[in-house]
Amino acid sequence: MNINDIINSIYRLPQTSLDTLIASISEVEYPKRFHLHRENKKETKSYFIKKGIVRAYAHKDNKEITFWFGQEGDLIFPLQTLFAGLGEYATVELLEDCVLYEIDLERLQDLYRNNIHIANWGRRYAECACIKSEKLFIARQFKTSSERYRELINEYPDIIQRVQLGIIASYLGISQVNLSRIRARIK
Repeated sequence: MNINDIINSIYRLPQTSLDTLIASISEVEYPKRFHLHRENKKETKSYFIKKGIVRAYAHKDNKEITFWFGQEGDLIFPLQTLFAGLGEYATVELLEDCVLYEIDLERLQDLYRNNIHIANWGRRYAECACIKSEKLFIARQFKTSSERYRELINEYPDIIQRVQLGIIASYLGISQVNLSRIRARIK
């Protein structure tokens, strides 16, 4: 996915601001299983996904609990580091070989301070991230695992082909056996 399209899908920037932001971004490639961010560590980079799929997970009772997937066009921002100066609450792992656009957090903060359009873009991204988190929270509280699975498939139609079923089951908060039963009923 093109960096211009990713940025403008969040908030349309004037061309000069878009050019300023893009000038601070570089394209990088990392292999499957690479960790972009690590739990309890302050991070220094943010990413835009050009190609590939990633997950965010945290540890609980010696288990990895996946709570977010990102794919082409999504952003990977270390929000706790960016907004609170704290270590991250999650690890972000690549589930495929990925091509990403990378920006240094200090540079991004500088752009926020010096360009109102880029600052508004960042605010809009934060708003979208809050809405997405709220929807996920509500789904976890009020929807059945079958309903959550259907929503996941609607949002990521090819996720079954790209992500191991155990990781998907973790995201849904169910066992892999229950996920298999749900998939058998829905087919």
